[in-house]
Amino acid sequence: MKDTVTRRMSANRWRRMSANRWRGAAAAAVIAMAAVGCGPQFPDDGRPRAAVVLMQEDQFFRLCEYGMRAAAEDEDINVMVTSSRNDLNQEISLVDTHIANQVDALIVAPLSISGSIPALESAYNQDIHIVTYDTFIDAAFPVASIQSDQTALGRSTGEVVREYIENELSGEARVAIIQYIALAPEPGGMRVEGFEGALEGLDGVEIVARQDAWLAPEATNVAENLLTAHPDLDIIWAANEGGTVGAATAVRNTGRAGDVRVFGTDMSGQIGEFLLADDAILHAVTGQRPYDIGRLAMESAAAAIRGEEVEGEVLLPGELFTRDEPDAIREYLDFIDEVTR
Repeated sequence: MKDTVTRRMSANRWRRMSANRWRGAAAAAVIAMAAVGCGPQFPDDGRPRAAVVLMQEDQFFRLCEYGMRAAAEDEDINVMVTSSRNDLNQEISLVDTHIANQVDALIVAPLSISGSIPALESAYNQDIHIVTYDTFIDAAFPVASIQSDQTALGRSTGEVVREYIENELSGEARVAIIQYIALAPEPGGMRVEGFEGALEGLDGVEIVARQDAWLAPEATNVAENLLTAHPDLDIIWAANEGGTVGAATAVRNTGRAGDVRVFGTDMSGQIGEFLLADDAILHAVTGQRPYDIGRLAMESAAAAIRGEEVEGEVLLPGELFTRDEPDAIREYLDFIDEVTR
């Protein structure tokens, strides 16, 4: 694996795609996922073959898939998309199937840093180029690994929070953090580290609580308890989508809009609606860039198939969304609607 590269590519590449291409890629995705239940099949058309294994079929991975399909069209790659559905045994079975299909490249979001290695190493030993995305394995044989820069995700929103505290709160604030370190220590810890690092040097800032909650219902309860325990709380920052939704919901439920400001991480349709809401509870989030993750993963696979040099580990910074730029939020929501309908 080559050295890590932080790719500062445009965070808005998806905005340059036409609506017709959005619909075409989305339709192809539906057909491909329907085919999974019947066993993946490649047309025998002579083009290089790349097999994709999604971790699950949610919005994030659908957007990864869309980026892969757009890149596959540009690279003239024959692509088949399958899903492990969060089941390691299913992932292993799919990898074995793709080996039997004699694919040229295998693009996988591995479920286990160690448990995914044996099957993928078997594919590698059959001269199949391995590309991991979103997650990774503890092995050197993948030709590329495409991930979000988790520290940058936290730092990006943290910089917005810092500016808000300095300009709107006279440099003083009581801040609570809703994290997910118990679920995923490494990425969760990196997001918190990035956020807290952005606030360093603000002597008037006190972090009054750090609590774990990553699903929205749980995070709502945690945030409501924080609001009760800290009636003078100024800001809640959440490290993932569920925490962000839960924190915003808690502030709304307790009537603290205008009193407590919420900032968060990850972008979704629901978070976009919170950002656009008139109650001004949620101020900003930094979202991952699944389209770019998917596109770069497929581009890396295509380059490896051609025998070209491939960047080893690529870390993508996130994309900042703030309520001060509602047009960008609406445009992204339109994009999500096109891809996922």
